[in-house]
Amino acid sequence: MADVNRGNRPLSPHLQVYRLPIPAVTSIMTRITGQGLVAGLVLLVWWLVAAVASPGAFAAADWVLRSWIGFIVMTGATWALWFHALSGLRHLGYDAGYGLEIDHAKQGSWAIIIGSGVLTLLSLVIFFV
Repeated sequence: MADVNRGNRPLSPHLQVYRLPIPAVTSIMTRITGQGLVAGLVLLVWWLVAAVASPGAFAAADWVLRSWIGFIVMTGATWALWFHALSGLRHLGYDAGYGLEIDHAKQGSWAIIIGSGVLTLLSLVIFFV
C-alpha cells in the first residue's frame, strides 16, 4: 500500500474547500439563464395563444400573468434576458480576442452581474411608470 492515510483526506477539491472563480460562475449562470428564459417564453406564448383562442382562455392566462407568481416569473425572465444578452456581448469580445486576461475576465463578470441587475430594475421602472 503506497498511502495508508488515504481515508483521512479528500481525493480531489470539493466545493466546501474550493471556490469557483467569478468568470466560471457567470459562465455557468449564462447556461442556466438560457434555460430559464424558456419559462418566461412559455408563459408569454401561452398568453398570446390564449388571446387568439377565446375570451375565457385569455382571461385565465391574463390572470396568471398578472398574478404575483406571473410577476416573479416575468421579472426573472427579464433578468435572465439581460444577463444572457450581456454575457453574449462579452463572448463576442472573447471571440475577437479582447478581455481574455484574468483581471479583465473578472471585471467583465462583475459588469455582467451588476449590469443585468441595473437593467432589470430600469426595465421594471420603464414598464410600470
